[in-house]
Amino acid sequence: MASTTASCSVVFTTQTIYPLPSQKYMIPSTWKRFHLSQLINKTLALAKPIPFDFLVKGELLRTSLGEWCTENGVGEEETLELEYIESIMPPQKISDIPHEDWVSSVSCRLTNYFITASYDGYIRFFDYSQKLAFSTLAHTAPVSSVCVIPQSKSNGDEDEPSHLVATSSHDLSAQIIRISLPSNATSKSECSALMKLYLHTAPVSSIASNSSGTHLLTSSWDTFIGLWDTNAPTSDEVPEAPVNERERKKRRKLNGGTNNTAVKRKAPTTVLKSHTARVSRVVFGNAGNENTAYSCGFDSTVRMWDVENGVCTCTITSSEKPFLDIALNSDGHTALAASTDRTVTLYDVREASTSTSTSSGSLLHTATPSCISTGATPHQVFTGAYDGVVRLWDLRSMKSAITSFKAWSETKKVLSIDWRQGKVGVGGEGGFEVWKAVEAVH
Repeated sequence: MASTTASCSVVFTTQTIYPLPSQKYMIPSTWKRFHLSQLINKTLALAKPIPFDFLVKGELLRTSLGEWCTENGVGEEETLELEYIESIMPPQKISDIPHEDWVSSVSCRLTNYFITASYDGYIRFFDYSQKLAFSTLAHTAPVSSVCVIPQSKSNGDEDEPSHLVATSSHDLSAQIIRISLPSNATSKSECSALMKLYLHTAPVSSIASNSSGTHLLTSSWDTFIGLWDTNAPTSDEVPEAPVNERERKKRRKLNGGTNNTAVKRKAPTTVLKSHTARVSRVVFGNAGNENTAYSCGFDSTVRMWDVENGVCTCTITSSEKPFLDIALNSDGHTALAASTDRTVTLYDVREASTSTSTSSGSLLHTATPSCISTGATPHQVFTGAYDGVVRLWDLRSMKSAITSFKAWSETKKVLSIDWRQGKVGVGGEGGFEVWKAVEAVH
């Protein structure tokens, strides 16, 4: 008896630059992703083969078409719509840079340099050859966060470029420093603290800059969020509190053994008050929406803020769900919040209101997710977790990560990730690693 191979009726769609003519295809039910990708390439006669993945009803196809239909109760008469997207190659490890203490925050924003912030109070600059280009003792307690403050091209010498960096710390303060990195071996790096930011009475958990570099936000365990402009004050705006001899010695060490009084003490322009427990993270809205801010905290809330007027415009409440980190996707439509319940929850901030707000899904983890970094497209996001695993997700298919990798050889917590310029910086208990991760176009 002759055997027949069952077929599935399929329509292909895509948002890539490689569309197929709109028509139905009869595909063998045994075909998997590889066979479907070959079909797309042959039909389009692409000069260079491009691997594709396939989404069916919001889920990545990981089995054969027939197996998927059986698992989901789809009959032979139904036509499946398959959306194909460019596959993302698994990240490849580039470098491993050990630190003596935990790395709490990383930045890949600067071209040619990586920045790390550590529990030992130091921030460090490494060039792409893994060489330590600069380090400085920035705080007398663990540094919780570091960010680059964007500058206009007129704000520095092209031969001796300088960078503005903001840091926050468990020493209850934040600061802005200017760092000049030499363009040749005969010059020396220079660092100068421009101003100290004083508001908080508990550890400062994060600091973030807007895209134009004009303002900063700080969050703290004291439940407050501070808004700051980046203009240096001409005189102290906050009086100095009395300090004991031990603290005075710490400060002298921080200032290179001198009593540096040139650094001005700056006060916030606005204090945002609404959280009822420690605030874990605060970020500005994306470029063009910088009057909006987003925060999360241990009071199990995600909050939206009108920065100009200093008011909370929306509170998203989740019962017994302390949040550790928050990020926006590239189009600013979705906020992603990492929680101790081992999920990263997605919220559509366009539909958020003060009365009711529901999630649009969650990314499930096997351990507490500690950090989030979004990419240049709204669909892709990296998460890091306490199990030492970094995961890459496509938000169109949230049941499982597209790919993942384990940082370091042992199970050590990931505390910070930053995905920029095709590189993923990973910081945590094991120090600092860099992985190559190319973004898909669509």
